[in-house]
Amino acid sequence: MSSKLKFGLLLPHFCEQASVEKCLEGARRAEALGFDSVWARDHLVFKPHAGDGSDNSHIESLVLLSAVAALTSKIELGTAMTICHRHPIHLAQSFAGLSAISGGRTILGMGLGGFPHEFAAAGRPSSLPERAKLAEINLDICRKLWAGERLTHNSEYFSFENVALKPTPVKPIPIFIGGSTPAACRRAVANGDGWMPARINLPTFAERIDYLRKLCQQAQKNMVKTAVMPFTTIGRNQEAALRGIDVKSLIDEAYNFSMWVKPPSGKFETLADIHGVILAGSPADIVRETRAYERAGADHIVYDLRLRFADWYEQIDLLGGEVLPALRL
Repeated sequence: MSSKLKFGLLLPHFCEQASVEKCLEGARRAEALGFDSVWARDHLVFKPHAGDGSDNSHIESLVLLSAVAALTSKIELGTAMTICHRHPIHLAQSFAGLSAISGGRTILGMGLGGFPHEFAAAGRPSSLPERAKLAEINLDICRKLWAGERLTHNSEYFSFENVALKPTPVKPIPIFIGGSTPAACRRAVANGDGWMPARINLPTFAERIDYLRKLCQQAQKNMVKTAVMPFTTIGRNQEAALRGIDVKSLIDEAYNFSMWVKPPSGKFETLADIHGVILAGSPADIVRETRAYERAGADHIVYDLRLRFADWYEQIDLLGGEVLPALRL
């Protein structure tokens, strides 16, 4: 069965493998191989996640995607996730500019951020409820400015008068809301066009899809688009694909996500217990696991190759040369 999924890649613009050359050449190669999108993370004061190493290199996401836009012609450019530390006029202007440079190939992923210190560094409130409110205000202002409105705004966070934006985006910019919790799903239905958790296990993803459908029905709106970004590593088999990767840390990290569906034992102890967090194995294995996400309700899968950024080109070629063609048969 031919897949209707869209396929994307997370660019290697952070930690020890951060490389402008890898990002640009990888994006060109991805477009030639038929990928639909490339994505960048967003940080102000970057601190690597556990398991990402200690190198805090981070090439700014919107600057990088602008460079990618100038070297490509078809592939979509997304952020996973933009965090809401920017002034909303700046955010709206930046994405309108990226839309102009790319000819409208822009996706705004918006998240609440996982690091309160980044909001503190920008002089923004850092509690989770305040970050959620900041994201809501940012998106509302962006949409109005993108629509060509002349806007005056006064809130506890921002105040400005008589602001209009030009140029406006080439076409409407889809907004994907990040987060794996039920609250993130509610934000996606209320404020977004799509929902995009990053790390999530497959049982939780399927449960959230059911919840999204119910929310959309209650809101009398079409089902939002859905995307997911699992760790991915390809080898001759699963053993080869996982060689050198700290699987125990991946399993232990699942305990940071208290709202994930747990296995029958109630504990995350094996690779099977975090099914969907990492796609690992032969190209045929990746095809099978990708189809599992599609059956669960995914519209767009973004392969996160950070565990194999050292083998970036080889991994792209295996995905684009063997996995995508098999899925599109």
